Amino acid sequence: MAQQDCNLTIRGKVIHAENTEPIESAYIWIIESEIGTVSDFNGLFRFSNLCPGIYTIKIQYLGHQDYFEKLEISNNSNYTFRMIAEDIALDGVEIHGHQDALLTTNSVSSIYGEVLRSARGQSLGESLKKIPGVNTYSSGSTIQKPVIHGLHSNRILILNNGVRLEGQQWGADHAPEIDPFIANEISVVKGAETVRFGADAMGGVILVNPAPLPVKAIKKGEIDLIGFSNGLGLNGAASFTGGSEKIKGLGYRLQGSSKIAGNIQTPDYMLANTGVQELNFSGAIGYSRSRLGTELYVSNFRTTIGILPDSHTGNLSDLESIIENGRPFRETGFSYDIQNPKQEVDHQLVKAKIHYHLNDGSKLNFQYSFQRNHRQEFDRRRGEFNNRASLDMVLFTNSIDLSYNHQTRKNWDGVLGAQVMQQANSNIPGTGVIPLIPNFDMLNLGIYAIEKFTNGPLELEGGLRFDSRQVAAARIIRGDLQERDFTLNNFSAFFGGVYALSKNFTFNSTLASAWRPPNINEQFSQGLHHGLAAIEIGNPDFESEQSFKWLNTLNYTGNSLNIELTAYANRIDNYIYLNPTEEQFVSLRGTFNVFEYLQTDANFLGTDLSAIWNVSSRWEVFSRGSIVRAKNLIEDSYLPFIPADRLETGVSYQITSFASKNNTKFSISNLAVARQNREPDFDLAPAPPGYQLWNLSAQTSVNLGKNKLNMGLYANNVLNEVYKDYMNRFRYFTHELGRNVLIKFNYEF
Repeated sequence: MAQQDCNLTIRGKVIHAENTEPIESAYIWIIESEIGTVSDFNGLFRFSNLCPGIYTIKIQYLGHQDYFEKLEISNNSNYTFRMIAEDIALDGVEIHGHQDALLTTNSVSSIYGEVLRSARGQSLGESLKKIPGVNTYSSGSTIQKPVIHGLHSNRILILNNGVRLEGQQWGADHAPEIDPFIANEISVVKGAETVRFGADAMGGVILVNPAPLPVKAIKKGEIDLIGFSNGLGLNGAASFTGGSEKIKGLGYRLQGSSKIAGNIQTPDYMLANTGVQELNFSGAIGYSRSRLGTELYVSNFRTTIGILPDSHTGNLSDLESIIENGRPFRETGFSYDIQNPKQEVDHQLVKAKIHYHLNDGSKLNFQYSFQRNHRQEFDRRRGEFNNRASLDMVLFTNSIDLSYNHQTRKNWDGVLGAQVMQQANSNIPGTGVIPLIPNFDMLNLGIYAIEKFTNGPLELEGGLRFDSRQVAAARIIRGDLQERDFTLNNFSAFFGGVYALSKNFTFNSTLASAWRPPNINEQFSQGLHHGLAAIEIGNPDFESEQSFKWLNTLNYTGNSLNIELTAYANRIDNYIYLNPTEEQFVSLRGTFNVFEYLQTDANFLGTDLSAIWNVSSRWEVFSRGSIVRAKNLIEDSYLPFIPADRLETGVSYQITSFASKNNTKFSISNLAVARQNREPDFDLAPAPPGYQLWNLSAQTSVNLGKNKLNMGLYANNVLNEVYKDYMNRFRYFTHELGRNVLIKFNYEF
């Protein structure tokens, strides 16, 4: 009799049946073999070296019914196990009923735990640079927007605690109005997700998720204190989470953060008026039982950001001189004062959510959200006008999301949904300046359906969506009323799959069609954008963008080596981009570069690589890099503001004390960014040279009874390298940030 080949592997994912959220720390046994394991943060587990045969799987998780299933194993297989919550009141039972996991066949990368904690104190865009394929598009060193595979702004959707963030996100100087301290996990979906979320998810999705609210009587909190040398800044945050002792299932959270920093410094000089001030808070309360879950969430984000005065020149000669010089002419000292030019942004969000579980395991969801975004941009002006904003806009957004999630015991699950979003933008009178964009009203209606099939090592998923958008815009220019109405309709669709090739390899592939209607600024900009000190000119006759993206990811997971390789091709017809021209606009208020919105057909090709090698129990080597190639197909030229090739490599050493349960970790890394040699035919200045940065970090944790103190020391740009980044709109006037030393304290109680 031939000997059996006992090298089979089964992979599994354990999720809550009520909301498909992954379950961490579930116990999984194979009864016949008496072997067991525990699911990880994403609900994943694996058994290797199995012989062909029939096995009984048993899964246990506190507060849920024990799960049993017989599996016939003849090849490498992949399964999803859904656990049903028990409607009993036991101490320790915690049903996470408010935070739905995004289960998608698209490539998803996340930062959480120690990695997320080490990124605290940075902007959202800067934090996400730890994920290959993600970059930033910036205006100076204090304003940064995430870039995914070369796309940014209104092509990237940010979900803040399940609500699509709606602000004035069309400008390079408009950073997302979000407090990263609220996050327990930040995930990036690199593929188009327009079917799930609508047109703004054309380039990808960023999910900023807080921890689920507790449903048992607990009390815990967290305090962060961060100081940094460049800008002599201080960043602090605190949160407190609790559950009611009297009302089972009732939980709440209060959170707040603040930040103050002064003028930042390049390796050779100080940058005037580059301070920042921030004050944010949020609160949530929720109630969850076996069938019903509710949540109310409110937040306020407020920031004041100084703008480099040298970006606002007084005449054509000064403009040409500072671009030629490549740095400010004026010397300045350190100050916390923020003068004009500056930005003041205030953003409020209110979310009310309810879901109900039906007898067949399906679920009904309803969510309403309201957002108010007030943006003011101040220029240097004479007399009383210096205290008036040059750009003063208020954007109101109301959104309703309805969905029905259905599932069968094994193979099929899906969702049917409808979304309604209404917006109104108003320019506040009294600025004395013609508004850059008009007042407008927008109504967007969307309906969609997504189905997912799981069978052994294979997962297949497909979806279809229809959107209808109506926009009415109006403004007065030199006494004339200008009005324009638009109605835009379009379909989007996707089909994707995940296949476990072997016990170590999985392969994801997704093909998606997506669309994006032209944004109001791309259509109507006809003046000075104060935050960028540039004239922007739009075109109301633009057509909607239409993209076709094919995304493929190969993942290898071994005992000591993890590798993820992503490759993609994205064809975008009617691609809209902001292009520098050879013109300057001269007025009594100064001389400004002229940028024009143009439309073309474009190709985006690229690849991302991430690798982690655990050389031993203490030594780890990591590497992550990305390449983007973008081409203007009509002009047979290159597109502006596309990230250059980049590669970050590093090594870390970890000391673990099992007696005290303390961890200490030291890391050194090198970031190498190439020169962007694929420049458009015209730019205000040549692309800067490539550069390399060295970074150091040390982290440790100390247990203080039941509490824990995490400490970190970080040094970025240790060698104080003088450099410019191609993706910075202010590279024409200044260099990037010099050495920056940060010290971080995180206290968990």
